[in-house]
Amino acid sequence: MKPTEISPESFKACRCGCGSTDSSGHEKDADLARRGFLRNAIASTAVLAGATVIGAQPALGQSTLTPEAALKALLDGNQRYVSGQFQSLDEDLSILKAKTVEKQEPFAAVLSCADSRVPVEFVFDQSIGQLFVVRVAGNVTSPEITASLEYGVAVLGTKVLVVLGHGNCGAVKATIEGKAVPGQISVLYAPIRPAVDAAGGNLDAAIDANARMQATLLSDASPVIARAIKEGKLMVVPARYDIASGKVSVLV
Repeated sequence: MKPTEISPESFKACRCGCGSTDSSGHEKDADLARRGFLRNAIASTAVLAGATVIGAQPALGQSTLTPEAALKALLDGNQRYVSGQFQSLDEDLSILKAKTVEKQEPFAAVLSCADSRVPVEFVFDQSIGQLFVVRVAGNVTSPEITASLEYGVAVLGTKVLVVLGHGNCGAVKATIEGKAVPGQISVLYAPIRPAVDAAGGNLDAAIDANARMQATLLSDASPVIARAIKEGKLMVVPARYDIASGKVSVLV
């Protein structure tokens, strides 16, 4: 399934929680993702316990944006990035001069791959304090990743959470190849494997399936995130970053 540009206003989450407008073709992805997550009982318990604690705290973020407006702000920033018309660099200097070190009020959270070719703040042309970014190879979730994103939602008040895959992802490619490697790199294979299997080993399809699956896990496994979605305070959106063009496309 190819990335598609859509407007935030038309974006309605399907029942699997991945943020798609069309549930056909990836309900299987969602089912595989849920089963994979439930296999790790200890990790799941840690997530739920952490979520209960964080969820008891009121959101401190002062953003008045709706989830739809937050997504539009990200996509507008990406368009400025693609066209080379940055605003964030001058804004960064102003913020640094103002010495606003006491608080942060990001309007969006992003789960991104650790790949050095994906500079998240630049990609969305956003300044210091506007994005709450969590990065890990393969943009996969875990109890620690989920806890961090729950903090962004419950405490900082982020309005949109983007799971950002990208073209030519090395973590997905390594999972497809399945080669033995030294150290702990291979621990990344397990959370990505369901997407690889669902995509039949096709790299581009697996990258997109992985972004959708991780969005589904965050939407379904975290009570903090699920509650925010249900209350209309948050959107969880799978997306893909094209390294060559710089374009971010919401996945449908």
